[in-house]
Amino acid sequence: MKTIIYYFTGTGNSLAAARTIATILGDCELVPIASQKDIRGDIVPAADRVGIVAPVYDFGLPAIVVGFLGRLDLKKAGYTFCVLTLGGIGASALLQANAIAEKKNGRPFDAAWVVRMVGNFVPLYSPAEGGKLEKALSAADKKVQDIAGKVQKGITVRPGFAPFSSLLKRLMYDGFMRQLHEADRQFVSDEKCTHCGTCSRVCPVRNIEMVDEKPQWQHHCELCMACLNLCPAKAIQWTEKTKNRGRYRHPDLKIADMKAQRGEALENQP
Repeated sequence: MKTIIYYFTGTGNSLAAARTIATILGDCELVPIASQKDIRGDIVPAADRVGIVAPVYDFGLPAIVVGFLGRLDLKKAGYTFCVLTLGGIGASALLQANAIAEKKNGRPFDAAWVVRMVGNFVPLYSPAEGGKLEKALSAADKKVQDIAGKVQKGITVRPGFAPFSSLLKRLMYDGFMRQLHEADRQFVSDEKCTHCGTCSRVCPVRNIEMVDEKPQWQHHCELCMACLNLCPAKAIQWTEKTKNRGRYRHPDLKIADMKAQRGEALENQP
């Protein structure tokens, strides 16, 4: 059975999950959601089985994923699934994804899961390191493998009511979305900047331009935190908060993988 998985990733968690599922399923194409942004009209995947793998931001879906789901025509798909990665809680985002899918296609996803991995939002905390990091990624990988097995069998999994994360989403998500694209004004490059341009190359929505060898954010940011976490010199900060905090990227993530979200062929596609 042919499968297409559409994914969005900031620092590699969702891509790692998508790759694991693709490897187990076989005959699977990975398609970056960001590469579909400029396609006009609805997107109709030519596959019997279609999945979405993406992160949770502020108890909801990234803006780019919301827009994509609103154009994704799944009426002809035999089986659909959604996997959302997160660092804390956010089952409310599954309910949001199902609501968009149902409005568009007349039915929610056949199965939907969240996978707890490692958070990357350095403005709020230092990401996990060492043994804690390894333990979190190992547990996540086991859950993703279990999910892939259920997808293979076509099992239906409906997310339950998520009162706490739904409450937090109601309190925070609308504000997050209103301020999202202008929030990149908080990013700065400090004296450690080597003018390498990595930040510009890894941004999945091409929001960073190098001007006079310094990054300038163009105010259509998704707050994926790729620029901050993947800068090799740790020179990108979110105001002064992040200077002494760690950074996170999934250990399997390559810079070329991030560039692939911009429409280039994905390296090492299963």
